[in-house]
Amino acid sequence: MTETTERSAPSASPVPSASSAEAYGTDPAATFAELYGAEPDGIWAAPGRVNLIGEYTDFNDGFVLPLALPHTARAAVSRRDDGVLRLYSCDVPGGVVSLRVDALVPHSGHGWAAYPAGVVRALREDGHPVTGADIALTSTVPTGAGLSSSAALEVVTALALNDLFGLGLTAAELAVIGRRAENDFVGVPCGIMDQMASACCTEGHALHLDTRDLSVRQVPFDLASQGLTLLVVDTRVKHALGDGAYAERRARCEEGARLLGIPMLRDLPYDGLDAALTTLADAGADESVIRCVRHVVGDNRRVEQVIALLDAGDVRAAGPVLNEGHRSLRDDLRVSCPELDLVVEAANAAGALGARMTGGGFGGSAVVLVEEAAAGPVAEAVSEAFEAAGHAAPGIFDAIPSTGARRLR
Repeated sequence: MTETTERSAPSASPVPSASSAEAYGTDPAATFAELYGAEPDGIWAAPGRVNLIGEYTDFNDGFVLPLALPHTARAAVSRRDDGVLRLYSCDVPGGVVSLRVDALVPHSGHGWAAYPAGVVRALREDGHPVTGADIALTSTVPTGAGLSSSAALEVVTALALNDLFGLGLTAAELAVIGRRAENDFVGVPCGIMDQMASACCTEGHALHLDTRDLSVRQVPFDLASQGLTLLVVDTRVKHALGDGAYAERRARCEEGARLLGIPMLRDLPYDGLDAALTTLADAGADESVIRCVRHVVGDNRRVEQVIALLDAGDVRAAGPVLNEGHRSLRDDLRVSCPELDLVVEAANAAGALGARMTGGGFGGSAVVLVEEAAAGPVAEAVSEAFEAAGHAAPGIFDAIPSTGARRLR
């Protein structure tokens, strides 16, 4: 995978696009039985996620506030003891991918199959006796939409193998395995937020995650009781974060921390930001490094602000914080795109309380906080703005805080 921005038909990796909040699709158990000639040992599910606030903070040991979506990756899985790993996607054209668990090589391709294969390799590297599996996967998590389709594949695979081989790993430990699969095997330099959200979120809550020590707090997030809705707008601009601009921004953050003499940007308090930016300028830091530092420290602060507003029951006041976060992503981090900016502009012009791009950027999705009664008109205004600009129609659905990874049967 490389850093790309596409305004064309969805790619085949890792899972197909979907625009509704439906969490159902192809039955992986039936496909499993047809492929492998037996019933699976079980069925597992892991969700995608949307991030309310806190972007590019997770690989800086910072704070994030995601929630799980109803969209899930589901896996029908049986244990094998002969060293063979067989993988099949109900959603991507092609047959069964057959691999040897003792011959899994990082960065060796395999397309969508690299995500579950990377999980197997990470488990075995840690000494866990994973001796093979038959797996059939399907997903309703939109791919390339910034909603963590790859993390859902990783976490559902890790959870199934954890159960079948009796590994005894916690949800957080499974998330770490998923991130290692993506970092080391697939080659995407992501942080831990996506996998932790998929593994650890609970229904009706947002996940306040400290990415330094992986401590979590489940924050009640019942917008309906306050007459509010959080919309997800998939711009249909597909992104991939394997290299390029995403990795460049991570490197700039690391350079900023090095020049400031701190372990990570998490260690720079918000009230010391102005002085730190002056220090960086005096040290001859590149302007792009200064902008990245300003964004990360600011977004850590914005997570704290939104948490305080949720705790106080004043969710509406979070709207301007979302707007501020988008401006920072657009102007400081420079990871937005015209379609994402158009979502924010059109939604706010139509009466939204606030909006911002979510995820890694360069395409993908935006979140829009809106009064429930205005959700329809705001969604219509965004769609009309896209049509007027000549863009493909966006996918728009409600973000319903859902449960994390679990065994279905």
